[in-house]
Amino acid sequence: MREKIIEQRFAQAVRKAGGIAPKLTSPGYDGMPDRLVLLPGGKIGFVEVKAPGKAPRPLQVARHKLLQRLGFKVFVLDDLNEIGGILDEIRTA
Repeated sequence: MREKIIEQRFAQAVRKAGGIAPKLTSPGYDGMPDRLVLLPGGKIGFVEVKAPGKAPRPLQVARHKLLQRLGFKVFVLDDLNEIGGILDEIRTA
């Protein structure tokens, strides 16, 4: 399955949950996660979408660690079956 399909399904699931998942673009600050997830109740998370079995690049891992040190939830999504669990974790953060 292609990364694009996983990303589209994730964005649909976020909308169904009452939230939004805008594509995150950060000119001049490479390595940021693909999606910013905003759910009802002020819940926020970041999601890096990858093709099945693909790992984040070293710069992406560094950015993920930075966001985590700042207290944000960061997830790597490479399987459609992980979508529900990621949304649950963001909701309970």
